Amino acid sequence: MALVPYEEGGGWAARQLHSPSATFHFASRTIRLQQDWQRLGVAAVVWDAAVVLCAYLEIEGIDLRDRSVIELGAGTGLLGIVVTLLGKGFFVVSFKAIYNCSARVTITDRAAALEFLESNVQANLPPELRPRAVVKELTWGKDLDNFPPGAFDFVLGADIVYLEETFPELLQTLEHLCSDQTVILLSCRIRYDRDLKFLKMLRDHFSVYEVHYDSSKDVHIYKAQRGSRKDDF
Repeated sequence: MALVPYEEGGGWAARQLHSPSATFHFASRTIRLQQDWQRLGVAAVVWDAAVVLCAYLEIEGIDLRDRSVIELGAGTGLLGIVVTLLGKGFFVVSFKAIYNCSARVTITDRAAALEFLESNVQANLPPELRPRAVVKELTWGKDLDNFPPGAFDFVLGADIVYLEETFPELLQTLEHLCSDQTVILLSCRIRYDRDLKFLKMLRDHFSVYEVHYDSSKDVHIYKAQRGSRKDDF
């Protein structure tokens, strides 16, 4: 189900969503993504929340090197691609081994979107970074045994808060993936009262702070962590 009832020929926003491709510039690279609204709907177009979170990570200079990052509901893969590019690190060489200090990025969505997602990820990462980004199936609340609990430094989501029936499973997934040190960053447009309901549910389990608001796109970024911490990155 679409977030808003876009129709063919329905103005600039609709044309952007129905376009077969979208181009962005992050991390000193041009990223060209395929879109497929007709086949996959909301999972196969780039939403403003993803663009805003990418810009936030880059402008704020958040250090993603040598971090384990997972994206939920990745869709076209823009955010996961940018995180992999921004997390490019270096090799530490010792007399015993060579260690890669780049970010380790897991980019997830439901099964129907994986082939499309994988093609965008592979097309937009340089060969040396492709092994650092893994595309993997994750249906919230159902595939959690395939992900080690509390193993991620960052959990990211862009425009994944919109269907109320998914809220309990999304919260269960966040609780599974997070340790006390994990930082959750959720980027979203508050469209409905139910979106605020999810934030209230999140606050029952995590400390939640708004860290950025893009007024031009009406997109909020929330940071969440267990307990009462309000740490810097």
